[in-house]
Amino acid sequence: MSDKQLLMSVLQHQKGFARAPWVPFAGVHAGSLCGYDANEILHDADKLVEALMSVNTYYHPDGQPVIFDLQLEAEALGCELYWDEGGKVPPTVRTHPFENEKKIPCRCMIPKEEDGRFPIVLKAMRKMKELVSEHTALYGLICGPFTLASHLRGQMLFMDMYDDADYVHKLIAFCKEVCASVAQMYLQNGMDIIGYVDPLLSQISSEHIEMFLLDAYAELFQHLKTCHVPSCLFVCGDATANLEVLCRMKPDCLSVDENVCMKDALAVCRKYDVVLGGNIQLTITMLHGSSQDNMKAVIDIIEQCEGTDDLIISPGCDMPFDVPVENGIACYQAVTDYENVKTALQYYDPEQTFDDVEIELLHYDDLQRPIVEVFTLDSRTCAACTYTMNMVKEAYHRQSDAFDYIEYMYVDKASIARCRKMNVEHLPCIYVNGNCIWSSRIPTVDEFLSTIKKIGGK
Repeated sequence: MSDKQLLMSVLQHQKGFARAPWVPFAGVHAGSLCGYDANEILHDADKLVEALMSVNTYYHPDGQPVIFDLQLEAEALGCELYWDEGGKVPPTVRTHPFENEKKIPCRCMIPKEEDGRFPIVLKAMRKMKELVSEHTALYGLICGPFTLASHLRGQMLFMDMYDDADYVHKLIAFCKEVCASVAQMYLQNGMDIIGYVDPLLSQISSEHIEMFLLDAYAELFQHLKTCHVPSCLFVCGDATANLEVLCRMKPDCLSVDENVCMKDALAVCRKYDVVLGGNIQLTITMLHGSSQDNMKAVIDIIEQCEGTDDLIISPGCDMPFDVPVENGIACYQAVTDYENVKTALQYYDPEQTFDDVEIELLHYDDLQRPIVEVFTLDSRTCAACTYTMNMVKEAYHRQSDAFDYIEYMYVDKASIARCRKMNVEHLPCIYVNGNCIWSSRIPTVDEFLSTIKKIGGK
């Protein structure tokens, strides 16, 4: 059985294989393997293919995405993007076309093959299919309908869910049609697996998911089943409370990040015959850890899940640009040679404790007004983190005299040490005066400002 066949068999809910499939989510990180930055590989099909082939060569994936860019659809629909000059992160959405006026786009706006950067992506898909189709399954990743709706409507979408459910239903319905159309486009260009990436699903309630998204996703996944195409749903953040409703959508695979306990998630997934993917820590382990740390992370996931049935090993989300290549290779080795690696690690001692990073906490009792500390994975790359920060910035724009704020990004060692010292459990989260107020949930601007007012200052 080839590596690709193993992955496809697991996604078809077959069991009893000697190992779990290995799927490294190397988006812009792929560029780092051959000297290209994010902006280069996301604008040049030839450079993108070269980078993807480096991933294939170094990490020997059973499956790999061709692109991990949740702004692709939004850009084709009229959102302006911000491209980071450092070239280490994908673009972020800068403008939201329906932010100031509730509109529902007409079907003629659904992106076509010639729109935006789709020609670059489709060319890369066809070339990768030609190069690796015998041994590697290719993922076509698509921005999910809720995150896409937030790109179009902006922060106001979270208020709309309470104030105008009819509009949200209509906007989600349009975004679902975009997802279905892009999926068909990707299938026609050689993709083996379709994955919907909807990070913001961890930031809303199960009730809102059931109200606005359950039927839309069930329809998307059912269509893929009738086409005999495996499907995946990717969600970031602490999605623990929403696992049940996400599985009821009936994807073939649910991928979660490091905020979710794999053992608990797998128990829910098995109730609905859903494969679980995840969830190697992106920063502490993959970016800042050693090869041994990464091997141990894989071993721990497999042991936590009590075996490899119904399991795909992967990073919790899109790998950071600067992940050392040896760490990705270490994960592959642990997946494919589990017993020997486990034996080799029997005297493992974690090298990276961050105890050497000195952190001084703020003197909250001395502040003249509340200080808002926002802990994010990286608001330049994580959609849930981006919208959390955008909400804080919008609130500050409205009432800049009410509070101060600062962001701590988990890609930074000092921020990791601060998270540990302040007992931060989930990302993104918002602390006010040293106390966690919102964890893996994005409040509305009005709710945020009302809370700040109640807390007050000296």
